[in-house]
Amino acid sequence: MSPDGGQDARRRIPATDALLAVPELAAAADRLGRQIVKDTISRAQDRARRGEIAPAEVADLAIATLPGYATSLRHVVNATGVIVHTNLGRAPLSDAAREALAIAAGATDVEFELTSGKRARRGRGALAALAAAVPDAEAVHVVNNNAAALLLCGLALARDREIVVSRGELVEIGDGFRIPDLLTSTGARLREVGTTNRTAIGDYAAALGPRTAFILKVHPSNFVVSGFTSAVDVADLAALGPPVVVDIGSGLLAPHPLLPSEPDAATVLRDGASLVTASGDKLLGGPQAGLLLGRAQLVERLRRFPAARAVRVDKLTLAALEATLTGPPPPVRAALEIPVDALTARAQRLASLLAARGVDAQAVDSSAAVGGGAAPGVSLPSAAVSLPAAIAPALRHGHPPVVGRVENDRCLLDLRTVAPADDEILVTAVLAASA
Repeated sequence: MSPDGGQDARRRIPATDALLAVPELAAAADRLGRQIVKDTISRAQDRARRGEIAPAEVADLAIATLPGYATSLRHVVNATGVIVHTNLGRAPLSDAAREALAIAAGATDVEFELTSGKRARRGRGALAALAAAVPDAEAVHVVNNNAAALLLCGLALARDREIVVSRGELVEIGDGFRIPDLLTSTGARLREVGTTNRTAIGDYAAALGPRTAFILKVHPSNFVVSGFTSAVDVADLAALGPPVVVDIGSGLLAPHPLLPSEPDAATVLRDGASLVTASGDKLLGGPQAGLLLGRAQLVERLRRFPAARAVRVDKLTLAALEATLTGPPPPVRAALEIPVDALTARAQRLASLLAARGVDAQAVDSSAAVGGGAAPGVSLPSAAVSLPAAIAPALRHGHPPVVGRVENDRCLLDLRTVAPADDEILVTAVLAASA
């Protein structure tokens, strides 16, 4: 066969070991790991075997197609208008929290007292910051998510006993996970009271007995029940006697003027709740975590329960949580509070820049949402750049990917969830996707 024939060409494909010795690929193996680089080389070699590239181009293609990081996760620009987007990782962390993650990535004093050289309470800085943020709580504890917080309550307080809960609050919390299934898995028995739409104080009172462990109140997630409805306030439940555990879900620690109907930890505790559970990665704007706040005796009982070790948070979570609580306002709060006039001005500027480059772009009014099960039914006025719907897939495959939403055959890039610093990234992404 001629020197340019298929078999001879395949023989000229560089061997893997030879390619791994190429300086750029050797450096990448040190940074990304040898297997990731070998897989990239293998894909380039396969293209040469199929005749799609010349053997001499294998090294250059492998270098060009190396992944940026050792993780398959990619940074995404959230232009959906959903501030706490569960599928996009919920709350984006603040710069302070990201710096804290880098510090915590190595050896740290997470459970060590440098002065005495002895063991110390794990995550004491994060716990102190949480206690300072919610002074109405006698004690605080942190586990790995809100579901774990509820699970621990069931295991430590209600095994072989009863949890009294309204039928209207037996919610599904996402991906098929349901509150009643979670609680009964702890060995507790649910004593359901009231109806789907109406529960009265008498319903709770009639259900109490010697086997009652606690009364549970759950903030509905991702839905609103309206019309002929009634529910019982925390203060009235607390007057019944047994401990009251309140799952506020969203992680709002204090009242917020834009979310007057969203329960917050401080108010619920002042109303008499014995324990409050909440998420760290929703309205608080921090990492995934389950917050437990309330009476010192109950919190300590949960903290010392054997299963608490199984739902313990790691040093990265503790570092990011502390920085979120003590540092500058996180991106979630900025996205929630930015004035709509500022969003409109940005949308008009970006649409003008894109239109000048031949893109069908318009500035339009939009409606954003909190997301993540927080503030269901609340619509936040916003502004967006409107583009042809056909551009949406190309935007999702860009570098970085941009995720908008499609409405009425238009792709909307809602700026309430895009940081102003990312506006130029958005323009570049749209121009690339339109090419």
